[in-house]
Amino acid sequence: MRTQTRTLHNFAGGEWREAAGVEHIDDRDPATGETIARVPLSGAAEVDLAVRAAAAAQREWREISPLERARAVFALRDGLDARREDLARLITADMGKTLDEARGEVARGLESVEVACGAPTLMKGENLEGVAGGVDVEMVRQPVGVVAAITPFNFPVMIPLWFLPFALATGNALLLKPSEQDPLPSELIFEILAGIDAFPAGVANLVHGGRDAVEALLDHPGIDAVSFVGQASTAAIVATRAARNGKRVQALGGAKNALVVMPDADPDVAVPGVIASAFGCAGQRCLAGSVAVLVGSEAERERARRRLLDAAAGLVTGPGGDEATDVCPVVSPAARERVEAAIAQAEADGARVLLDGRGDGGAGGAELRPTVLEAGDVEAQVTREELFGPVLTLIGVPDLDAAVDWINAGRYGNSALLFTSSGAVARDFRHRVEAGMLGVNVGVAAPVAWFPFAGWKDSFTGDLHANGADAVEFYTRKKIVTSRW
Repeated sequence: MRTQTRTLHNFAGGEWREAAGVEHIDDRDPATGETIARVPLSGAAEVDLAVRAAAAAQREWREISPLERARAVFALRDGLDARREDLARLITADMGKTLDEARGEVARGLESVEVACGAPTLMKGENLEGVAGGVDVEMVRQPVGVVAAITPFNFPVMIPLWFLPFALATGNALLLKPSEQDPLPSELIFEILAGIDAFPAGVANLVHGGRDAVEALLDHPGIDAVSFVGQASTAAIVATRAARNGKRVQALGGAKNALVVMPDADPDVAVPGVIASAFGCAGQRCLAGSVAVLVGSEAERERARRRLLDAAAGLVTGPGGDEATDVCPVVSPAARERVEAAIAQAEADGARVLLDGRGDGGAGGAELRPTVLEAGDVEAQVTREELFGPVLTLIGVPDLDAAVDWINAGRYGNSALLFTSSGAVARDFRHRVEAGMLGVNVGVAAPVAWFPFAGWKDSFTGDLHANGADAVEFYTRKKIVTSRW
């Protein structure tokens, strides 16, 4: 007999709390359509409770030495590592991605926690003595205060771990608002954190919700900084509203990443690189390569086109928990319908459908097989706007100059990839392309956590990126002390 679907609770002030009197939505497994939880759409009251708890805890937490805070984050790392398979399986059940991809996501999230453990070194200040007679100047870093992290559905473990460990290690309190589409991995992260006595009650809080919760966070006077990841249009709104309310903000937006395939590219490297980039995680990555720019003569482009089509046609679509699956479902039936509508619009605009993955959506209504389009116009909407689905668009250009010009004319600047056997071509590409994360002979240019996640243009709003030294800069404020003794 099926048990009753449980309703999720918020975590505030060190306690799991029911969000009473608010609307709830179903959290469904994308592979089966089964409802696996009920998610409360918290509003201003629930946000205010969590912010007040965070503010009270932060006053205590900031007085803890950086070394002790780092040890607490070490304990979090060990707790997460002990549950890494549970986290991966929750990602697959709740978001849909394959187990291999989910395990990789957890590993990347743990990297961020490990970097944050080095906060005592990264937080060090600097000084200059004798700037005048008996006068010294010193710069110290202090925590910003209470931080809000608003995270998307596509990486429900990794992206919260971009923010939470750095914020805590640097002496802040944090409030996480995960995506309402797959909040279960965040719940497990907080269950692990709640078992670590070194963290004061209220220093980390979890509030489930949608737009109302986000707006309450952006407007609340007790929030000092906002970290956001989502689509570009929302990132711009978040950045503007947060800044208008006097908050520090980093807002990571969308992308339309190009994969440039040169005529001299090794097909054994280029083809699997392009395919994994375009169709891994069903294309639901801000680093997914969704436009393959085939360079060279028509004959050279046709050879590359045929290899990519053959590889895409051989991919298996199915539930993420099935080891045979290459392409998982998208996050929901609504997402599949949106992507299929974009494919139809591209076809109406003149694109050729070389491989058509549209169908009935499978058991959960969210499956979409790999789709390959060839754009009739290199400036068509399908080549310039993010689809967030398993769709690869092909365009052809005569040379590297044309490829670079086409990439730089786009409004996004998250990532760009190049496949070549020429060091001179690679150097020219990395020098001229206007994007923050480049890859040469790799399909996904995801930087390790010791480096910032460095989108450009409409892919990022703010001054300091997620991860690496940028994270410590974002979550601390500089104080300059001038003294004479």
